[in-house]
Amino acid sequence: MANKVTVGIIGCGNISGAYFSGCAAYDWLEVVACADLDPARAKAKADEFKVPKTCSPDELLRDPDVQIVVNLTIPKAHAEINLAALEAGKHAHCEKPFALTRADGARVLEAARTKGLRAGCAPDTFLGAGGQTARGLLAAGAIGRPVAGTAFWAGHGHESWHPDPEFYYKQGGGPMLDMGPYYVTALVNLLGPVKRVAGLTAKSFPERDITSDPKRLRRVTVETSTHLTGVLEFKSGAIVTTIQSFDVWAHSLPVIELHGTEGSMTVPDPNGFGGPVKVRKPGEKEWKEMPLTHSDKVRRGIGVADLARGVLTGRPHRVSGALAQHVLDVMLAFDDSSASGKHVAMTSRCDRPAPLPPGLPLGSLD
Repeated sequence: MANKVTVGIIGCGNISGAYFSGCAAYDWLEVVACADLDPARAKAKADEFKVPKTCSPDELLRDPDVQIVVNLTIPKAHAEINLAALEAGKHAHCEKPFALTRADGARVLEAARTKGLRAGCAPDTFLGAGGQTARGLLAAGAIGRPVAGTAFWAGHGHESWHPDPEFYYKQGGGPMLDMGPYYVTALVNLLGPVKRVAGLTAKSFPERDITSDPKRLRRVTVETSTHLTGVLEFKSGAIVTTIQSFDVWAHSLPVIELHGTEGSMTVPDPNGFGGPVKVRKPGEKEWKEMPLTHSDKVRRGIGVADLARGVLTGRPHRVSGALAQHVLDVMLAFDDSSASGKHVAMTSRCDRPAPLPPGLPLGSLD
């Protein structure tokens, strides 16, 4: 149908349910097929979410009824599946990260450009009530000109709860490529693109013992940095200190704070879509919670819906491949800086995503 865009989902693991249900909130999206290397898993999701067709990944890529491929495979397959989707004449939207190397990400962007197609990538959480309310407050001058900030995510890894945690400790894993996309994307939404990075990184524990089922007591050799810390200098002039770590047992660090010439702001967890957003002005003794300007019911899938809306109307989509490539460039720079002992300048370019209009009802983007 001319007023609908059809979607096929490749990868029916844990995160897929959020996409199946999230896409259903938008009347211009229709999930028509799903695929997985495990046919039974695809069939289970199709039955749960009333998807009319299940097939293999290769069959979905060849399916003429699919316009957007939503790629929920493991990180090391993201670029490969995105390129296959684009080669098949379909738009591609993948889970984070966009790729594991800058070169692979650039290949995806070039394929989309030459074929006149679109590439997108999670996270889309910055389109939720928290990220958009904070964005609007900054635009209104609530804290003046942002000059500094902090962004912290720290825990002790996923081996105590995740059913299949090994890949988090292999190349392409680690806290920066796993959790960092939420934080860096949120910061680019709020402050614009990054100019350069200075970082220090470490593998604090050479091995990890899995204590979750079904792989309890299996030992994993750590191949990637598990504690990354450093400073982002934004083109706007703001300087943000960050930690992304699998090496911390407990902490009381804030999630994201921004500090400006006329006040400070706390920004909610960028792994979610809601609030609260708080502001504290000079001379005030308490933080003031600010009213949310956007729906706090938004969920994963809004990025796919925004890409599809761009396909229908011709406007740029917000959760773009260029944004994701810039975020990847920033994240990889921490290890590069640590190894070289130098600042790393960003070579990628992206526009700051357009804000969503305030007050939109759930299921609307324009």
